[in-house]
Amino acid sequence: MATYIHLFNFTDQGLRGIKDTVKRAEASKKAAAEFGVSFKEMIWTQGQYDFIVISEAQDEATANAFLLNVLKAGNVRGQTLRAFTATEMEKILEKVA
Repeated sequence: MATYIHLFNFTDQGLRGIKDTVKRAEASKKAAAEFGVSFKEMIWTQGQYDFIVISEAQDEATANAFLLNVLKAGNVRGQTLRAFTATEMEKILEKVA
């Protein structure tokens, strides 16, 4: 499974409905499971980003399809980072000359 870190900011629409952010996050978590995406952590933050999700998906296509559905709802804008475990990084480093 590939790991992803999603960095989100609320849109104006998302801020207008801020009191529902926990409910929306839980609904997203359930929808993610239907896509085959597993949420490992959901964290609201202060600073540059409002909300961070760490997830796992079988492949990039699955992760991106789910993410596009989240963004389509209009409550957040975001960036996604592919994350690597120490084991994955060791395999990558084996290929470094």
